Amino acid sequence: MKVVAQVKLVPVSAHDADALAATLRACNRAATWVSQAAHARGLFGRNALQRAVYRDTKATFGLAAQPAVRTIKKVVDAYATLKANLKAGNLGPEGSKRRTRAESRPVVFREDAAQPYDDRILTWNLDARTVSIWTVAGRIKGIPFVGSPEALKLLASRRGESDLIMRDGMFFLNATIDLPEPEPYEPDGFLGVDLGIVNIATTSDGQIMSGRRINRYRRRMRTLRKKLQTKRTKSAKRALKRIRRRESRYAAQRNHIIAKKLVATAERTSRGIALEDLGGIRQRVTAKKEQRSRLHSWGFAQLGAFIAYKARRAGVPVVVVDPRDTSRQCCECRHTHRTNRVSQAMFACRSCGAVLHADINGSRNIAHRADAVWKRGAVNRPSTA
Repeated sequence: MKVVAQVKLVPVSAHDADALAATLRACNRAATWVSQAAHARGLFGRNALQRAVYRDTKATFGLAAQPAVRTIKKVVDAYATLKANLKAGNLGPEGSKRRTRAESRPVVFREDAAQPYDDRILTWNLDARTVSIWTVAGRIKGIPFVGSPEALKLLASRRGESDLIMRDGMFFLNATIDLPEPEPYEPDGFLGVDLGIVNIATTSDGQIMSGRRINRYRRRMRTLRKKLQTKRTKSAKRALKRIRRRESRYAAQRNHIIAKKLVATAERTSRGIALEDLGGIRQRVTAKKEQRSRLHSWGFAQLGAFIAYKARRAGVPVVVVDPRDTSRQCCECRHTHRTNRVSQAMFACRSCGAVLHADINGSRNIAHRADAVWKRGAVNRPSTA
């Protein structure tokens, strides 16, 4: 399986930082130009496109041979991703405005978008913790980098490309690591996980991971942004720029912590993890005006992705089940009715009289469904994706 190790570059001078920024600008301007040529000529294969634009890309934008090759490959990958999204219907049905707009325009790259590097134009010195990297101002050697102990450990297994990224004036390198994936074990039951807004995750064991803390943080950040936007001063704009990604970083950290706990619990008890398929939930749910911001800032997709990749690394099976009526069905007698859900937190079965926390009831229904799916046989078992 592939994981990403991120390290932060620490340029030793302003010249090095300017050279890195200028390199990203030049490569992304070249990518936009190549994209326009590919769209106009209908050339989306790597070999045909490279034959058509390679020389002009080098001459026009001052790129060396290998950076020009990587830039052309980046454009080809972007159109391959667009084609896959169109095929999957992620950009709307045939003839919709969004899909038509995506098909009729060439892909455009931001000037600070990531740029791929291979081993010919980027050399790692893991002992000295420095890199040698190609820029439009020449090759710069000895740029220090820093990272977490886990990321530095993963770099020893690095192979292939790395991406140069600029974010808020800082430079990062994302290295792709190919790790051996353990074979998933045969689970002894499933740990059902009910994802929500009030309670971020509730397990079938009865563990409730409340969302009170992160919801309170989001309210505080929303109030702060509103206050700064009202002022419209230069200092207020600088403050807005400084805090613009703080909320998303905090939410990602909380999701990482929750995902790690869930995977550790499942691995320790030799169980798999059962999740609901919540794709398209924002379109299916009708929320009141005061609830819309909470619904649209809900990071269930990110949390699900974190659980999936951490489970793959640990060899824990993950099963995704149909979410229909998990909150209305009794986990004891399977009686299903909308009046069973008394309130957000309370479930009371009208048939057998079972009373318990609504999210715990839902998570146990998810676990039962995952167990049924798994027992249908090896042919129909979902992968640990």
